[in-house]
Formats: sequence, structure tokens, C-alpha cells
Amino acid sequence: MRLQEHQSKALFAEAGIPVPDSLLAESVEEAVAAATELGLPVAVKAQVRVGGRGKAGGVELAKDRTAVRAAAERILGMTIDGHLVESVLIEAAVDAETELYVGITIDREAGQPVAMVSREGGVDIETVADERPAAIAREPIDPAFGVHGYQARRAAYEAGLDREIVGEVASVVTALYELWDDRDGREAEINPLMITDPGGDGGGTDDGSADEDSRVVAADAVFSLDDAAAYRQPALAAQAAEPADEFEARAAEHGFDYVRLEGTVGVIGNGAGLVMATLDLIDQLGGAPANFLDIGGGADADRVAAAMELVYDDQSVEAVLFNVFGGITRCDEVARGINDALATLDGPPKPTVVRLAGTNAAAGRDVLDPALRVERSFEAAVEAAIAAARDTPDVETDGDATDGEVSDR
Repeated sequence: MRLQEHQSKALFAEAGIPVPDSLLAESVEEAVAAATELGLPVAVKAQVRVGGRGKAGGVELAKDRTAVRAAAERILGMTIDGHLVESVLIEAAVDAETELYVGITIDREAGQPVAMVSREGGVDIETVADERPAAIAREPIDPAFGVHGYQARRAAYEAGLDREIVGEVASVVTALYELWDDRDGREAEINPLMITDPGGDGGGTDDGSADEDSRVVAADAVFSLDDAAAYRQPALAAQAAEPADEFEARAAEHGFDYVRLEGTVGVIGNGAGLVMATLDLIDQLGGAPANFLDIGGGADADRVAAAMELVYDDQSVEAVLFNVFGGITRCDEVARGINDALATLDGPPKPTVVRLAGTNAAAGRDVLDPALRVERSFEAAVEAAIAAARDTPDVETDGDATDGEVSDR
């Protein structure tokens, strides 16, 4: 449950982390008025719950009112990774000497929180972690005791920061961890944490959230709430609960467990474990899943049809894999739902592979629309879907399955 940047910055300011002056705007005129109030230059920043805004053209520096208007007109209404931009943050520009990365997350292997500091801020930190892991200083934290001052300072020193700035960066690390812990965070990041010129304007707010003499300023802010702790943070959960894009909104209407990913193979299944296994096998066999969609147990024909239409409408999906194991869910009922969806669409608009196993699987396979590719084995179904997404000839299967036929593999 990820907050938008302006929501995250409000949390950061409450925690004592310096942030720039900013105002939220939902129209071009509001954006121009906000820039006038704050003083130019300003940054015009798309408000969506995904990263990569800069690469997508969702962040622009504007030096005058004309530039602010042009930037707001361009950014408002654009789509970034499937997320519609409905508001922009107008933020006082910060004159930075250095850009850092500071983050708190869970180290899954160690089973404990970790604080991270790097001099390579302002770029994709995942790329830095993969290509130059030594560029990120990591400090494990015992959740029973929290972060100690010496740990925060050590992370700053190991990141190679100058001595005169270590204390302020360490204070940000400490405040960020305490916020992450108090508010049940999953991850909290500042990228970049800007180090301003000595004696310069750090861009701090006038309400006391940022020390005017501070040289550190959180130019960006990411805070994600742990879904399992949402009941303990109702105010944050309410802010993060709004669906991030049209597909998530549609999935929420039907109560689907749905997550949009970045691949080309659309996935529908019943049961989180089966869907996760499907995603893993797609990745293992060289494909890339476009989504996680669990229709749940006991799905009737209407529910199945809604899931199919949702995945078909995703323009990033090149092929669809429907993987069902019948227990509570009857495979013949699922098959009727698939046929109902196809009837409204005059056939499958994209290559579709179906694998049915379990309760009434044979009956379900018998009634499936002949335009579908049907596979009995898990692996064969995944291979066929990957091949279809790549627009390559179908892979060979032991049963020589074709459209409407069943492989015994």
C-alpha cells in the first residue's frame, strides 16, 4: 500500500525530516497559482504510486510561469505505467551539491530491518544494487532495540560521506527508521536526499518541519504501508486504499486479488499459491508475467468472465494463461465462464491457453471454445503461453496439441 509522494512527505515532515515547500495542484491554473505562491523556479511532479516518473517525463523543472503552465498541461492526464496522473506537486526547486539515497526496508535473508545509504542518489537504486552493490552501505537493525546513533553514523561513513555532513544524514536515517517502525512501514525511501550548498537555501518548510539551517532536504519521498498492518494504521490505509490505476479499480470491484506487473503473459488462476507458482514457472522458463490475478475459490461463470475481460483489456498482455485446479471451484463452471466471456468478444482477442485440472476437469475441457489452446500439464501450458506471447510458432508437446485439442503432457 504505497502512498503518493505528497502524502509521504507530510509524514516525513512530521518526523522531522526536512522537505521542500510544496503545494498540490489538480489543474493547470492551480499549478500556476502554486508556483506563484512558492516562488520560481519550481519542480512540477506527477503524483502516482509508481517509480520511474522522471524517465516517463512526469517530472519537469520550470523557471517561469509559462514553463509551469506548459509542464502542468503536459503532465496532467498523462499515463505512467498504467497510472493516470490526476494531480501534480508544485515544489520549490532545491540547489543541490550532492544527491544521496537513504532507505529502510526488510532484509528477507537476514529476517530483520536494514538501513541503506548511498552516494549514488537520484538514479535507479535497484540498478546500483545489481551492478555496484559496494556503492550501498547497509546497516542491519535489531527491531528489539531500534537503530542506534552509532549505526546511523556508521552507515553514513561507510557510504563515503564527508565528515561535516555525516551527523545530519545520520539524523535522517534515525528519523526515517523510527517513522518506518512507528507507522508499520514496508519500505521508506528518500531518493534523492539532497545536500545543499553551504549557507544556501535548503528548501525547508516554514512550519518547522525542516530546519532552515539544515543542509539535507528530502527531494523525493516513498512510504509503503505493510498491508498486514493496515488495521493498525487506518488513516494511512485510507490514503493508500484508492486503486492506483483503472485495472486495479476494476479488480477491486469484483474482489479479485490483482497486481499489475511488467511482462506480457496475462495470468488468471484460482488460489494465491497456484497463481504464484504460475508466475514463478513463467519466469523460470524465460517468460514474463503481466499480472497476478486470483479469482478465488468457487468462482462462477460471471466472475470468470469479468477476470478474462480485465486481462484482455490490458494492452501490455500479448497472451493469456488460465490455470485452474478444481477443488471447491468446478472446472466445468470455469469453462462456461470462459466461453461466456469469449461470446461477448466474438472469440479470444489474444492467444489464450487454458489448463484445467481437478473437479470436473474433463467435462470442462469438453465444452471449451475450440479457439482456445488447451493443455493438461502445467509446464506445457506455461510454455505454450510464453511462445504465444513472443509470437513464435507453438512449442511441440507430447500430444501434438493444436487449437481446441488437448495435450497429455
